[in-house]
Amino acid sequence: MPLTHTRELFAKALKGKYALGAFNVNNMELLQAIVEACEEEKAPVMLQISKGARQYANPVYLKKLIEAAVSLSTIPIAVHLDHGDTFELCKECIDEGFTSVMIDASHEPFEKNVEITRKVAEYAHKYNCVVESELGHLVGAQFDEGEEGGAHSVSGHYTVPEEAVKFVKESGCDSLAVAIGNSHGAYKFKGTQHLDLGRLKLIKKALMDAGLGDYPLVLHGASSVPKELAEEINKYGGKLGTDTAGVPEADIEVARRTGCTKVNIDTDLRLAMTAAIRKVMTENPKEFDPRKYLGPARIKVKDLVRHKIKDVLCCAGHAFD
Repeated sequence: MPLTHTRELFAKALKGKYALGAFNVNNMELLQAIVEACEEEKAPVMLQISKGARQYANPVYLKKLIEAAVSLSTIPIAVHLDHGDTFELCKECIDEGFTSVMIDASHEPFEKNVEITRKVAEYAHKYNCVVESELGHLVGAQFDEGEEGGAHSVSGHYTVPEEAVKFVKESGCDSLAVAIGNSHGAYKFKGTQHLDLGRLKLIKKALMDAGLGDYPLVLHGASSVPKELAEEINKYGGKLGTDTAGVPEADIEVARRTGCTKVNIDTDLRLAMTAAIRKVMTENPKEFDPRKYLGPARIKVKDLVRHKIKDVLCCAGHAFD
């Protein structure tokens, strides 16, 4: 089936109290694992491509890989630009046929963020493309530049409910990524920490009371960083710190029921892939055939995606609602 636009998917997810999995893609094995798991579990899916992924894999290669996945699948698949940092990048992706783009100007002052988002929304809506924006500032690596990149925030600030209403009305964005304690990367928290789910409910209520309806919210930085994956990586020669920590899956389940209709997952995919590759390379140090370590890595990622869509996001079985 052709690529899907997300307005209808969001409406169905909000009604059904499930969330769409938005999984980041930058190579063939990741794409195959994600789409195969969702196809087998009959789950709609959003494939996310970041600026960094476009630079790594080349937009033409990524486009052809996604075309192949779409041609082999029956489920709804949307393609989304994750953390677009300029109008020009968003325009490029819209022109390439992306069904959804994110413009992230959350690092700018409020009015500038509104201005940039509105410009993207006005262009995108001419081509039936959905626009996501972000208000608030997450801790961690921004724009897929890596933990040590030049855009690593150590402070962050939470989304204010009243500002969320003003922002949505003035910018024209179709969904809003909120900052409620979520964070990018594998080192999200120190000790036990949870999402500010009370704040999420207040944001949702403020948007509803303002006449914006059951407005779709987005949870970035929602990888759970499973301890068993970190331990497996370290067992086979990795050096992840003992303070790796992610968003508890129980919190994501509550956020999903509260109205976070899109949940972004990237770090967990990377951890699963790395754990499988390290295991093969350690147990078979003479191995040099990429198929012998990328194959198990693909299976590992597929199992993780299956768990997320069935047990956390609860979107399995909803592809044809």
